[in-house]
Amino acid sequence: MTEIELRSDNAAAVAPEILEAVAAANSGSALAYGDDAVTVRLEEVVRDVFEQPTARVFPVTSGTAANALALTSICPPWGAVLCHESAHILNSEGGATSMLGGGAVMRGVSGHSHRVHPDGLETALDAVRWGDPHHSQPAVLSLTQPTDMGTIYTVDDVTALADIAHGCGLRVHIDGARIANATARLGCSPAEITWRAGVDIVSLGATKNGALSAEAIVVFDEEAADQLVYRTKRSGHVTSKMRFQSAQLIAYLTDDLWLRLAGHSNRQMERLAAGLLDAGVEFLNPPDVNMLFARVSDDAATQLEAAGLLFYRIGPGVIRLVTSWQTTDDDIDQTLECFASVLGHSA
Repeated sequence: MTEIELRSDNAAAVAPEILEAVAAANSGSALAYGDDAVTVRLEEVVRDVFEQPTARVFPVTSGTAANALALTSICPPWGAVLCHESAHILNSEGGATSMLGGGAVMRGVSGHSHRVHPDGLETALDAVRWGDPHHSQPAVLSLTQPTDMGTIYTVDDVTALADIAHGCGLRVHIDGARIANATARLGCSPAEITWRAGVDIVSLGATKNGALSAEAIVVFDEEAADQLVYRTKRSGHVTSKMRFQSAQLIAYLTDDLWLRLAGHSNRQMERLAAGLLDAGVEFLNPPDVNMLFARVSDDAATQLEAAGLLFYRIGPGVIRLVTSWQTTDDDIDQTLECFASVLGHSA
């Protein structure tokens, strides 16, 4: 069997529409460092898509940069970022926010389904020694949407959490590495799941969903935007040929390409999950988007790998499967056949 890529949507190729946009931008000359017409156009597109006439956008080259820079623009060095204890910013970014933020710290908040919940947030805020310089002062609530375990926050969830956070003077950030998948699944508008729900700043992912090393920070807070003008430069993310990032992001957001690509990956996961459930595979939690965590014996996992399936082992007896914009029906059919064959011979 040909290898089937289910490790990560990061491993997928670049979407043809994105490559076409890069090629189209690759003619003539353009001013460097974002002073080009394409980047000016990008801000217009973002304002239209998010229905927010004063929104600002800052292209960057990685999700880690988007998160760290977004967070440091709204969190002082003595501040703390509250997030779920499983959040990517806390566990998988090498302390980037603390480094770029001059010492800002992360604090994990518990909550079932890998989401921050209002009661957990209120408990965490009630425990703060407000005004005590010995205690980092919470400044930001960060929500991973979807979570690192593939669950999502509804619009009502985000609104309720943002109301609590704003009531204590915190601003709200969304780590949206896969926000297109969450938005497509919810069927809401980008505005409804962001600023209308009380979100101040968004790390807008694109690379996992078909782009080429292009991410963005979308800002609804004027003060944060003013800081990002300097923070992006100091961190090396005001790229010389920004027009190529901006061209990708324009194509990504135009005619709902980002939602169509994400919708495809979500639907392929729905097919995969339905087939695996029929085969008796146990999930850690139902997949809301394009990520699935399944309980599979280590012996079965080894057999699945030998058969050509590419996936990550998260821990003993647990694997992660991720579909992408380029996952085909044949990929899903072959994967299910492979599972049926292996599980028929393995406990």
